Amino acid sequence: MNTVTGARRRPGTAARLGVPPLRGHGRFITGNLIDSLGNGMLLPLGLLYFTDVRGLPAAQVGMAMTVGQAVALPVTFLAGRLMDRTGPRTVVVAANVLSAVGFTLFLFADRLWHVAVVHVVVQAGINMYFTAQRTLITYVTEPGERRAWFAFTGSLRNVGLAAGSAAAAGALVVFGKGSLWWLIAVDAATYLLAALCFATLRTTPPGSPATAVVSVVPVVPEPDGTSADECATRAGHTRRYLLLVAVNLPYVLAQAALSVLVALYTTRALGLPASAASVLFVVNTVIVSGCSTVITAHVAPKAPRRAVAAGYLVMAAGMGAFMLPAMPAMPAMPAMPVPPALAVTAWGALVAAIVLFSVAEILLGPALSELSVSLTPDAAGGFTQGLYQFSWALGMVAAPALFTLLLEAGPLLPWGAEAVACLIAAAAAPALRTPTRHRRRKPR
Repeated sequence: MNTVTGARRRPGTAARLGVPPLRGHGRFITGNLIDSLGNGMLLPLGLLYFTDVRGLPAAQVGMAMTVGQAVALPVTFLAGRLMDRTGPRTVVVAANVLSAVGFTLFLFADRLWHVAVVHVVVQAGINMYFTAQRTLITYVTEPGERRAWFAFTGSLRNVGLAAGSAAAAGALVVFGKGSLWWLIAVDAATYLLAALCFATLRTTPPGSPATAVVSVVPVVPEPDGTSADECATRAGHTRRYLLLVAVNLPYVLAQAALSVLVALYTTRALGLPASAASVLFVVNTVIVSGCSTVITAHVAPKAPRRAVAAGYLVMAAGMGAFMLPAMPAMPAMPAMPVPPALAVTAWGALVAAIVLFSVAEILLGPALSELSVSLTPDAAGGFTQGLYQFSWALGMVAAPALFTLLLEAGPLLPWGAEAVACLIAAAAAPALRTPTRHRRRKPR
């Protein structure tokens, strides 16, 4: 019997906004929102807590944080193996519990090696969560709704990050730096609450589509029982997934640029006030939170590989807009106040850049996530998801050193290098075709 799709059952307003059917997903939505809230509180707290509350030197704390995050890189593959054995829900629950333990340990850390250890624990939890979260979406949603859900959870994440950051900023303004201890404790509690939401979810493994290529030519088995065609098909799947991992890296670096590069660029290269980066971050958060589902549903190309190509072209344009204020025709003098005319011009270029960046993020994020679980028959499995998340973890660890080195060599270099990487990724995106069903021809 034919059933009416979720898209047809949705109210008109929800359909126009591109929001997937939400009924029955309350705990899943709440868990995602609470987890993002905890991450939002983390962003302004980590370094500040250890420097201003514990009195540790900033440079050494930064190094200890980087070491801890680097040590946690292999956790993506361990989480993938665990996911294959227990399913994504268990890994997501364990990830939130591990993050709660890590933030609890913050309260007792007062030495540099403590800082490294607690960041191993916290980053391990974060890596575990994102290794399994995409596959968990495939366990709780319908196949035709996947990209809409990736867009919707992306919006939730931005809302949670903004709310967490605002709560932390408000507490610091009202209660001073003494509130950092309590904010860390509350952060740990939010992860436990998210774990509880995910632990009570009902999950159903998605059906395995028939994606193997069937040939009319007789198949000769290999000695281990695997046919030559099967071996070639698996090799092709592996190559395409590795290409996806490579194509994802410019997006990872672009995400890192928003938190690492923008603040240094606007203050040191352009001479703008320190609040400039915060303003741009707010603009990005508002656009992504408010427009992700609409753009994904009504503007983005339906084929994910085409959405990726379009997103990278827009991202490259955004990188070019970021370069404009530092062009030789508009020299910046960080040591002196910026002339009003130059400041207005710089702000115009930066706002245009962050708008393009945000639109590119909306095009890229859901499409890349959809490809990460559908590009090959085993894409949602533990090893492939661990590999995909490893590209995220590695990019985030490498980005601070990479961008600062390029910025020191010249204010245009980091944006130019990222623009070139985006153009290369756009050229490679058409090769990211998802498997199609090939049927055997009937003999006449």
